[in-house]
Parts: sequence; C-alpha cells; structure tokens
Amino acid sequence: MDNSSIPAGQAAKPASVAKGGRGIGERPAYAAVGKISVLLLILVIAFLGSFLLGRFPVAPDMVVAILCAKLLALPQAGTDTMETIVLDIRLPRIMAALLVGSALAVSGAAYQNLFRNPLVSPSILGASWGAAFGAVLGMVFHLSWIWVESLAFVFGLAAVGSALTISSWFGNKSTISLVLAGIVVSAFFQALVSVLKYLADPMNTLPEISFWLMGGLSKVTNQDVLLLFIPILLPLVVLYLLRWQINVLSVGEEEARTLGINVRTTRLAVLACATMLAAAATSVGGIIQWVGLLIPHAARMLFGANFAIVLPASMLMGGTFLLIMDNLSRSLASIEIQVGILTSLIGAPFFVFLLARSKRGLE
Repeated sequence: MDNSSIPAGQAAKPASVAKGGRGIGERPAYAAVGKISVLLLILVIAFLGSFLLGRFPVAPDMVVAILCAKLLALPQAGTDTMETIVLDIRLPRIMAALLVGSALAVSGAAYQNLFRNPLVSPSILGASWGAAFGAVLGMVFHLSWIWVESLAFVFGLAAVGSALTISSWFGNKSTISLVLAGIVVSAFFQALVSVLKYLADPMNTLPEISFWLMGGLSKVTNQDVLLLFIPILLPLVVLYLLRWQINVLSVGEEEARTLGINVRTTRLAVLACATMLAAAATSVGGIIQWVGLLIPHAARMLFGANFAIVLPASMLMGGTFLLIMDNLSRSLASIEIQVGILTSLIGAPFFVFLLARSKRGLE
C-alpha cells in the first residue's frame, strides 16, 4: 500500500514509534525536512504578498521598510497613512489568518489521530457551536468585541466539557459515546443560537450575527492577535511534547498501555489542547469550515501519518491555506466575501479530490 493513502489511526507499529524509528506511516526524515522547508517558503511568500493586496496600493519595498522599522525600532519609514494600513489593518488580519488556520488544522489533526478517523473535524465535540453561542450571546447583549470573543472561547471549552460529562454519565468511556455526546451538545447549542437569532434586533444585531457565523477576519485588531498567542501556542507546544504518545494512541489503547502510557491522562490532555485551539480560532474567526478536516488529510498524504511531522506540516499548511482564502475574500469582488464561504466552496470539491487520491487507504 502507498504510504500516502494511510489514514489516521494507522500511524505506526508501537515498537517503532516508541523507539523513535520510522513507522509504517512515516516518511524518511530528510524528505520531510525538505518538504517542510518548501511549505515554510510558501508561507513566507504568501505572508509578504498579502501586504500588497487591497484597495490602497503599497509598494513591496515600502512594506519591507515599514515592517523592518517597526521590528528594529527605526525611524518611521513611510507616511502615517501607509503605516496605519500596513501595521494596523493588514498585519493583524494576516497574522490572525495564520494563527486561526494553524489552530484549526492542528486541532483537526489531533482529533483525527485521537479518534483514529481521518474524517473527524474540530467541531466533532461541539466546540464550534459552543463558541458560536457565546459570541452570539455577547452580540445580543451589545457587549464590547473583546467580551464577545471571550464568551465564545469560554463557551467553546464548556461545550466540550459538557460532551465529556454526558459521556461519563453512561459509564461508557469509548470514543463512540463521546462522539454521540458531541453531536447532542452541538445540536443543543445550535438550537440556542437559533433562539438568540430569533430574539435579536433584526435591523442591527441579526445581520452582525449572520456575518459572524459565516466566518471572517475583517474585525481583527492587533489586540485580538496578541490575545490569540497564548491559547494557541501553549496547546501547540503540549501537543508536540506528546507527539509519540499520540502516535501510539492512534494504533490502539492496549498497545499504548503496554508501552506504559497513561491512556486516560494523555487522551484528556490531547482533547483539552485540541479543544482550546478550536475554541480560540472560532472566537476570533467565527465558524470557518473545512480547514480542520481538509488540511490534516492533505498533510498525511504528503508526509505519512507520523504525528511529529503531521503537526508542523498541518500548522504551516493550515495557516497558508486560510491566508490565501482571506486574500481572495477581500480581493475577488468590490465587497468582501466572508472567508468561511470560500473555504467551503473550495474546500469541499478539493476534499473530494483528496478522497479520490486516497481511496485505497479508506477501503
């Protein structure tokens, strides 16, 4: 079987993973480093190129000069208008796209490895609709935007906590019961969102809610980006530290116990990290579909199923993908298209292509 067709859940033989060797789903290290370097180069090009897009043109040399002046505390390089556009409008949006895309992709990769299913997305346990309820609640009560995002983050975490609690009530610790509990929680919070939309002011609040639910980054500020760093970087570090345990868990719990892994603690840690990533991303960007499902699948096709490689690959690919989608959303038409619409329009058919490429691994 071609390694590119191996889905999540067939990561490696336990002994190979435990010894740090190359398992069934892994590529040779030198090949992975080369591909990761290419992905990093593409991300840098997309990052710099994104500053050139917009109604107000800024020359490439001026963009570099303004960014260098800001980073190195040099004298002002451009006019006040140019600095405002580059540093206060485009930079936070570009950074938010990279952070949100990376968070959703890594969250999806972690969930897929944990549930041993390549078709699992970050919304599987209700984080997306829990965060949506929190944000809509804040909008209905006309709270400041920072409170809207904070409520979205808190309720995203609470939704997954509710799914874990419901699953534990039945004394069944299987992943099936957890997924079913997640479906119930998602449906419940989705109904609550509908209730709040029904009660919202139809002239002002309801359109704001509808646009937020479509997913977008038009309201992102530098403060939002700063607040995103901790709830995104911290889970990323923890997941990387748990990379070989996650590899073993994707094979099976019995194999993990044989190798001395505390299965319950590791599963809860992975769930907490993946949920924090999904909740943080949704609190800022709204409900952006397909990134957490599509990107990890593409990363495994390119690099194999070793989570130590899939994690940075998903991070780079997810950030680049969402940045490109956001660039298209503000460039394709005279009015901005919500990025969540584009990720669905482009992500759905592209995922069909990926499934066709990997159909032998899913049979």
